[in-house]
Amino acid sequence: MAQKNTFWRFMKGQRFRYVSAIGAMFVGMLVLAERPVVFKVAIDHMIKGQDAEGRWVGWLGGSLLLAAVAVIVITVLSGLFMYLKGRWAGIASEAVARDLRNKLYDHIQHLRCTYHDTADTGDLLQRCTSDVETFRAFLAVQGTEIGRACIAVLVVFPYMLMVNVPLALMAMSVVPVVLGFAIVFFVKVRNTFRLCDEAEAVMTTRLQENLTGIRVVRAFARQDYECEKFADDNALFRDRRFRLIRIMAVYWSVSNLLCTCQIGLVLLTGAYMIRGGSADAGGLTVGGLVAMLFYMRMFLWPIRHLGRVLGEAGKAVVAMSRLGEILDVPREESHGSGDDPERLEGRIEISGLNFHHGQVQVLDDVTVSVDAGQTLAILGPSGSGKSTLVNLLLSFYDYDPGDQANGSIRFDGRELSSMDQKFVRSQIGVVMQEPFLYSRSVRDNIRVGHAGADEEEIISAADSSCVHESIEGFDKGYDTIVGERGVTLSGGQRQRLALARAILRNPPILILDDAMSAVDTETEQMILKALRDRHGCSTTLVIAHRLSTLMHADRIIVVEDGRIVQEGTHESLVDVEGLYRRLWRVQNELADDLRAELGGDGDSAGKEGDDAS
Repeated sequence: MAQKNTFWRFMKGQRFRYVSAIGAMFVGMLVLAERPVVFKVAIDHMIKGQDAEGRWVGWLGGSLLLAAVAVIVITVLSGLFMYLKGRWAGIASEAVARDLRNKLYDHIQHLRCTYHDTADTGDLLQRCTSDVETFRAFLAVQGTEIGRACIAVLVVFPYMLMVNVPLALMAMSVVPVVLGFAIVFFVKVRNTFRLCDEAEAVMTTRLQENLTGIRVVRAFARQDYECEKFADDNALFRDRRFRLIRIMAVYWSVSNLLCTCQIGLVLLTGAYMIRGGSADAGGLTVGGLVAMLFYMRMFLWPIRHLGRVLGEAGKAVVAMSRLGEILDVPREESHGSGDDPERLEGRIEISGLNFHHGQVQVLDDVTVSVDAGQTLAILGPSGSGKSTLVNLLLSFYDYDPGDQANGSIRFDGRELSSMDQKFVRSQIGVVMQEPFLYSRSVRDNIRVGHAGADEEEIISAADSSCVHESIEGFDKGYDTIVGERGVTLSGGQRQRLALARAILRNPPILILDDAMSAVDTETEQMILKALRDRHGCSTTLVIAHRLSTLMHADRIIVVEDGRIVQEGTHESLVDVEGLYRRLWRVQNELADDLRAELGGDGDSAGKEGDDAS
């Protein structure tokens, strides 16, 4: 029932066209069923002593020419309806596949980040491509073949009874055997295909991961190891496919034998009945026996093919279930009231915030506020909860403000959970720890933050992030195509492009999550100066490990084990014992060591030391 509902849901918008295709096939087979009648009449008229009774006798008048014309007309009419069947089924299947791909893409775009945290990218690609194609092929071919087998029972079998009842029943005797064999085949193929699909997904995932991380593979000289692992995955996929082929080979050979033996049995029985005389034959003539053989072919071969069709249906059932699993995942629902302002002022208030990842508490009673236009710096060791706080501000993760134990997040005095997520995210410019760039031009990557920005605004944002000169040095300037994920750029260039993208947006809130870790100290100071010049334009949250990035902030909080352990300005925190002061000492010592190693080069070493501090 669940699969039936899934199928009906996927067919939305194309149900009438697909049913029309089945109807056209029904009419085509009804017309085609008249062809053996013409053969029967013509043969019996040509054989002396045979009585050719039937509705075609007077019209044909015993003429072979008229019989030939009748066969041609019947074949053309039947072919016309079969053409309509193929056309309508093809249009419907392609439209369903197109709509399904669009729906999957849109649905995945709106799933919660918690889903993507655990989802396998390769498996998602497999479902959105291979599984959709499996379902499309089923609709275009196998679905109509199932209808063909059913129509054969409704249309052809009554004609067989009109020719000769005993032979018709004899022909029918093999059908339950073939159907039972087909059902067993369907169950085996469905289970085997699921295993094949899973093995292909594993292989696709490994291929996707290795293409994305090819530099890591080469850097660690793991080519041979990765080739061996891929070969193992490939071998598993091959073995499961081979098992599927073996099952199909058994079905084809056995069903072929059953159907051929049945035709032979009907032929021998019919010949014996005719040889014994008309009384023993029950009115069976030579023409009738020929017609019966034609009808058996029209009847048995669709039934025989039903096993293969059911096998493909098994694949389609698996594909439908895998696609349905994605579409059944709840989308991120907007919980806004629709009365959000056009633009936030930028005031942020976090009160008693607690958050868990599974059983692990990541944030513990975090309370901090930032006035509009201020800069708040966040410092803490890895895993202390800094990025989780950013994810909560962006509504990537949900908290429950109704539970007092979970705390509250407010923008301009409004509870975050009462605001539309898209609106909130449109008000925040963010540079993540690992900036993502599209395989497009530099200009297009910067424009992601503001699609309608003109050239002057783009250059201004790039200049503020100290990447304009680097871009001008590229062969095609702002039209230079960056590689996938920006692999053709250095780490610092990627971060600065992502920063330009955020600045171009001119958001009321700007979040820099370790956004300058890959830039050199001189460039960092230039970026920080540009950000200080924008002081008051945006409420800025800066997360970093280098104290030189944080020291000019209006306020600094130090986070450890999910709790705020220190809060103040750079000057006040350096004067008290704690994590901030320890990090200050460590970074100063590193600067001193650097000056010593450089042999006391006062200008360069001194500058490096100042930057490090």
